[in-house]
Amino acid sequence: MRRTRFLAGRLVSMLAVLVVISLLTYAVFFLLPSDPAQMSCGKPCTPDGLAQASAFMGFDKPWWQQYLDFVAGIFRGRSFGRGPAAVHCSAPCFGYSFQLNQPVTQLIWARIPVTFSIAIGAAALWLVLGVSLGVLAAVRKGTAIDRSAMAFAVAGVSAPVYLLGLLGILLFGFTLDLVPVSGYVPLTESPVDWAWHLVLPWCVLALFTSAVYARLTRGQMLEVLEEDYIRTARAKGLTERKVVGWHALRNVLIPVVTVFGSDLGQLLGGAIITERVFSMQGLGSLLLQAVGTGDLPLVLGTVLFSAFLVVLANFAVDVVYGALDPRVSETSG
Repeated sequence: MRRTRFLAGRLVSMLAVLVVISLLTYAVFFLLPSDPAQMSCGKPCTPDGLAQASAFMGFDKPWWQQYLDFVAGIFRGRSFGRGPAAVHCSAPCFGYSFQLNQPVTQLIWARIPVTFSIAIGAAALWLVLGVSLGVLAAVRKGTAIDRSAMAFAVAGVSAPVYLLGLLGILLFGFTLDLVPVSGYVPLTESPVDWAWHLVLPWCVLALFTSAVYARLTRGQMLEVLEEDYIRTARAKGLTERKVVGWHALRNVLIPVVTVFGSDLGQLLGGAIITERVFSMQGLGSLLLQAVGTGDLPLVLGTVLFSAFLVVLANFAVDVVYGALDPRVSETSG
C-alpha cells in the first residue's frame, strides 16, 4: 500500500510538472513576435487573407482558448479549418506544421527511431563503463589503476562532445576508415548496418558521460566501503566480490540511477550536438530545423514532447529508486 501511494504521488507530481511546462512553453510561444499565419498567408498578404489564415490555424482565439484547444488535441485530436479544406490531426496531436503540411506528431514519430537508437545504446555503454571504472578505482584506491581511471574521467569531462565527435570522425572515419561517419540505417532494414553506423556516436557520448559516472561511482563507493555494515559483512567471512558486488554496489547505484534517469531523459529529448556532428536526423535536428524556419507549432510540439520524455524518465527513476531503497517509498507513504 505504501509503495502504491508512493507511485501515485510521483505520478501526480509528473502530471503537475507537465502542466506547468506546457503552460510556460505555450506562453513563450504566444509571446514570440513571429506570426505563423503571416508566414502561411503568402505574398502579397492582404488583411482579409491574414484573417482567414489566422482563423484556419486557430490563432484568432484568445490565448487561453488556444491553449485549451492544444491540450484537448493531445487527448482527442483536433481539426483546423472547416469544410472540405479542413485538416484533421489525430490524437495525440501536438499541433500541425503548416509549413511542412504534416501533423507534428507524425514528424516526431519519423525522427524518434534515430534519437532513441543513439540514446539507448550510448546510455547502456556509458552506464556499464562508468560504473565499472568507478568501482574498480575505489577498490584499487591509490594504485595506478585508480589514477588512470581518474585521469580518464578528467579528460572525458573536459572534452566537449562536438570535439570528441570531430576527432572520432577524423581518426576512425577518414584516417583509419574503420566505421561510417554519418547517416542512419533503420533497424528493420539491417540490424548489423544499424549498429555499425551508430558505433561512433555511441562511443563518443559514452566516453564523455561515462567519465562523470566514474567519478560519481568512485566517490560513492569509497563512502559506502567505510560503512559499518560493510565491515560486518567482511567480518562474517564474505568474499570481497560479494561485499563489493552485492552489499556495497546496491547502495552506490541509488545516486547513479538518479543521475542516469535525468541524463537519459535529456538525451531522449534530442541529442542535438551529436545528431548535428554525425548528420543524423533525429528530434534534435527536427527542433533546430523548426527554429531555423520559424515553424512555431513544430517548435512548441517538439519541446513539449521532449519535456514529456524527460519527466517520464525521471518518473521511471523514482520507481527504480523505490525498488533499490524501500525506505524511500515508506517515508513518502
